Amino acid sequence: MDLPVLYVKPGCPWCVEVIDYLARKKIAVRKVVVSGNPEGMREMMELSGQTKAPTLDWHGEVLADFGVDELVPFLKRQGA
Repeated sequence: MDLPVLYVKPGCPWCVEVIDYLARKKIAVRKVVVSGNPEGMREMMELSGQTKAPTLDWHGEVLADFGVDELVPFLKRQGA
């Protein structure tokens, strides 16, 4: 099965917090840095309708512009 995709921007404090949280929980994701990456930015915009990171595509379920407080219940709903 493909890994969930996490779209991030360098220097984004919410992105760093989310990456650290996922690592602590041993939840694997494929990271896509969207800064300087037109294709990655286009994918993120198509999924979420906006340009804010982090954005997570969990096998078709999308969580956009979030922090750990929003991530925890989202992951719970996904069974992660």
